[in-house]
Amino acid sequence: MWLKDSSVGRKLIMSITGTFLVLFLLFHGSMNLCLVIDAIFGTHAYNWICSMLGANWYAIIGTMILALGVVVHFFYAVVLTVQNRRARGNDRYAVEARQEGVDWASKNMLVLGIIILGFLILHLYNFWWKMQFAELTKIHTSAFDPQDGSAIVTALFTDGWKGIVYCLLYIVWLVALWFHLSHGVWSALQTMGLSNTKWLPRIKVIGTVVATITVGLFMIVVIYFLGVNIGQMCC
Repeated sequence: MWLKDSSVGRKLIMSITGTFLVLFLLFHGSMNLCLVIDAIFGTHAYNWICSMLGANWYAIIGTMILALGVVVHFFYAVVLTVQNRRARGNDRYAVEARQEGVDWASKNMLVLGIIILGFLILHLYNFWWKMQFAELTKIHTSAFDPQDGSAIVTALFTDGWKGIVYCLLYIVWLVALWFHLSHGVWSALQTMGLSNTKWLPRIKVIGTVVATITVGLFMIVVIYFLGVNIGQMCC
């Protein structure tokens, strides 16, 4: 089948799954921003969203589709990387040395993807394991109510030095995510047809803007809790 057997088809699959994951990250980042809004204004928006996305059938289906998207995206990333290395053969390093116009993120997308995947596993353990999984299985995986996501997040990021370490780890993850998205978004748009000289500079800007907004939503939350944690330790 052309879609999975050709290089162009594989890139198209990467673009489609990548776009889907970016949309999810934008939603997830907006949801997480509610944590800061709740802390400032005393609302409960984040926990309300958690109750909507707990053990409901649509949330479970969404989680399964998301997991499939991550697996497919990462699988084809590895396939394309191996394919490109084989095609270059012994001239790989000479070719890379001549590509002065290729940015760093473009040449390290797989490495960035592996870093992101590693932190995704950590993120799933810290939150999904203690929230949706705990609610589905009725197994207590933390000391908190699975629907009290606000308490779970706050406890992790404000736990003294441990909380500071987690905040710094998430900042590293977000920086890697920014580089991955800034190249990935415009590369996906290019694969989908916006590859002429008129649109190429524009989609590069779009990629940077989307990456900055997406990562910024998560970064605001981490920086906020880092500040709260440091403030508590200093008092």
